[in-house]
Amino acid sequence: MSDVFHALAAPARRAILDELKERNGQTLFEICTRLTMKHGLEMSRQAISQHLDVLESAGLVVARRDGRYKFHYLDTTPLRAILERWPVRPRTEGQK
Repeated sequence: MSDVFHALAAPARRAILDELKERNGQTLFEICTRLTMKHGLEMSRQAISQHLDVLESAGLVVARRDGRYKFHYLDTTPLRAILERWPVRPRTEGQK
């Protein structure tokens, strides 16, 4: 579980997850383009590839090859394990 928190600690990795949530199944090139255009993140393809490796190691991203292309998909399964450990309870009146 600590690898999930490590993966989520970097703003660039969270931006990658946001992009995959918005449009799942993107190539590295597409992710690079969207991060530059939408978030103003100027990172090399190699840096983004390394961030994707961290996300894959944490189980938050799954990659599948199709011919020459490698598509990345968001996988929220590790986040469910966190919610099962620390479930969110609805607030009652009087609680802050």
